[in-house]
Amino acid sequence: MLKRIHHVAIICADYQVSKDFYTRILGLSVIAETYRPERASYKLDLALPDGSQIELFSFPDAPPRVSRPEAQGLRHLAFEVDDVAACKAMLEAKGLEVEDIRLDELTGRRFVFFADPDGLPLELYEALSR
Repeated sequence: MLKRIHHVAIICADYQVSKDFYTRILGLSVIAETYRPERASYKLDLALPDGSQIELFSFPDAPPRVSRPEAQGLRHLAFEVDDVAACKAMLEAKGLEVEDIRLDELTGRRFVFFADPDGLPLELYEALSR
């Protein structure tokens, strides 16, 4: 029945800052950008290389979401990468704070966490070696 995740929707506090983060820092491609005057809101559709998408929304006066301490509900968004260490170095070179690389004791794969401009936890998870 379910095939894959089509998209993840994120509501941001500062649209231009988040747009810059997801496009320039993370390198996602813009599919479409729509301003909806009736909602005073932007919707930015972003593509990952596998075809999955992130929808970035701006809504006036949206309340902040609690990220720490961890609360019930969606915990974080994880992206698969070939080399966690190389991606960590690239993000740090762009001025981001990135946690230390950890090893998943269940899979033996490396991973690392960082945050988007609104504090949403993002993870880089190393792909299986081929």
